[in-house]
Parts: sequence; C-alpha cells; structure tokens
Amino acid sequence: MPPRPDRPDSALHAHISRAITQAGGWIGFDRFMEMALYTPGLGYYARESVKFGALPGPGGSDFVTAPEISPLFGYALAQQVAQALADSGCDEVWEFGAGSGALAAQILQALDDMGVALRRYTIVELSATLQQRQQTRLAPWAGRVHWAHAWPQQIDGVVLGNEVLDAMPVQLLVRQAGQWHERGVVLDAGAPSGFAWQDCPSALRPPIEPEGAHDYLTEIHPQAHAFIRSLAERLVRGSAFLIDYGFGEDEYYHPQRAMGTLMCHFAHQSDTDPLKRVGEKDITAHVNFTGVALAAQDAGLQVLGYTSQAHFLMNCGIVDLMQAAALPARVAAQTLILEHEMGELFKVIALGTDADGAPLGFRRGDRSHRL
Repeated sequence: MPPRPDRPDSALHAHISRAITQAGGWIGFDRFMEMALYTPGLGYYARESVKFGALPGPGGSDFVTAPEISPLFGYALAQQVAQALADSGCDEVWEFGAGSGALAAQILQALDDMGVALRRYTIVELSATLQQRQQTRLAPWAGRVHWAHAWPQQIDGVVLGNEVLDAMPVQLLVRQAGQWHERGVVLDAGAPSGFAWQDCPSALRPPIEPEGAHDYLTEIHPQAHAFIRSLAERLVRGSAFLIDYGFGEDEYYHPQRAMGTLMCHFAHQSDTDPLKRVGEKDITAHVNFTGVALAAQDAGLQVLGYTSQAHFLMNCGIVDLMQAAALPARVAAQTLILEHEMGELFKVIALGTDADGAPLGFRRGDRSHRL
C-alpha cells in the first residue's frame, strides 16, 4: 500500500516540510492549507480520488454537495442563469471549481429544455483529475463545454461558483490573553503527523473585534477577497452567483464562535484537525459574506442580492419542480431548502456590473441590508 500522506515518508509531507524549512521553520496556515489541497499531483484536490458523492467508505466520497443531492438544485439555478443571460445579452456561462460536473450537466440540460441559446460553457478547473471526470460527465455537450486553467482576459456572461470560496486558503488568527497572534505550522518529529501548531505575534486583525476578553480563534480570507477582485477586473458584462456556507460579519465574529469555523471532511466524517491525514481530506472554512460584498464593492462591482439558499431556490421555482417530481426526488430536494439542513446555513450572493433589475433568486427574502 502507498504511504499515507500524513506520514513523514510521503511525498506531500516531504514537500510541505521543505517549504517550512526554507521559510525559516514556520509557515502561515494559509500556505499550509494551499499545499495540502492544491500541490500538483499530491494535494487533496490534485490527486486521484473520489471526493464528491453520497457514498462514504472505501472507494467512496468524502462529502456531498447540493448538485449530487438533487438535480433540482441545478434545474432551479438554471432559471436564474437564463434570466441573467437574457438581461445581460450574453450567451456564455463560466463555472469555477465544477467538482464532479454534476451542476454543469444540470444547467446545460435545463437551458436546453428551456430553449436558451448558450454558445459556450467554460469551466475553470485547477485539478486535472476532476477535469477528466467532468469531461466524461459532460460528453453530451462536448461542442459547447470548454476548460480553462487560469483567469481569462475578460468575462462576458454569467459566473457560477458553488462551494468554491470555502476551499480557498485562510489565515488563522488567535487572541490569547488579549493579544492577537497568527497561527502557523512548524515541524515536530514527535507529533504523529510530523506537524504542529505555533502562534506568532501579528499585526493582523479580524475585520471586527469579537466582544469579550476571552481567548478566540478565527479566520480571515485574503485569498477569497483576491478572487473577488480578480473577478471584478475581468467581468465586463454580466453577473456572478456564489453559493456557499457562511454568515455575515456580525455572526461570523460572534463572541460565542470562539473556535472559528475551520473544518475537515473525510469519508463523510468531520473533524477540526487539518494537521492529520494531510492530503487525504478536505479543509474548509465558512465564508464571511460581508467581506465578500465589501471586496466586490471596493473593486467596482454591485451587490445584486444576498439571501439564504432556501429563499434563493424557492424564488427560482424549486417548489414547483419538487411537486412535479417523484416522491424520492422530492424527499432528496428537501435537504436543499430545510432550515436545519442546507437551507439556512448556505447563502447565495450575486455580484454584477449593473444593478438595474432584481435577479429572480432575490425577489423575496433579500438580506443585502444585513451584510
């Protein structure tokens, strides 16, 4: 059997260890997270494995996303895509981080069923293994689906990102005895994984100071904000719809959220220790949607809407889709909109170049004023 990636004899462990040594013995968690997830051929998203799906266990997946839960997710989202394409006069969709390709397949099929003339569907994907899965799944639309591995010079169309922002590396900040530190990673031969935490005094701060004097661990999101700025630089005409789990700023930095939101996923199990099983499991953090909105506005985009996934999908007609579906499909789709499932934790934010007209998904229950 190949060595487990969290053991010192693995190639990924050696790669990260060299980076720590070359950096003087300490690296910020954001750099560690980036290497653990995206090192070519070695990181979690860059290696051969099944990541998305409903089946855990040996040979199974690690977590399930909304398109794998129910195709009605993509069919409802397609209603918003169709409206946004019509309003902008564009005929292209861009999807970042398309995962298994399930969402792209659902949207392409739904747009075809609606008679929407889509010239091109471009997927921006960093993982060669995921691109191969996407190509197989999207073979029926081979003439219209294309792949890119970097930002284009400009984008005219509708941009989609489902659970993209949560996988972007974050910096960890910890307040101890009233002083802020940045939490990073060092080598530790005595630790099972060979890695350990180390905190260094830092001038970095969360955007708001959490109330109270108690110790507090949280995240800041410079890479997600950089993504939004890059989007703003290139989005000439159209809009973007980003779906992810997270909160507005006040809730994100609530005094009781003292252990942060960092989470790992492996075989449909969750844990909070990213230093173990490095490269074998997903690492994520919740999204601060206030920070996303401010980064967008600072870069020249408009916030077109912000609401819960439940409100968004219901505005886009998922209830009608459920009523027309068979009972098993209706039961599966309920997970997408129930408050104690994905309906409230997941949010949708829309960004665009033109604020005229309300996007379909935010006509009821828009919470932009709460950002």
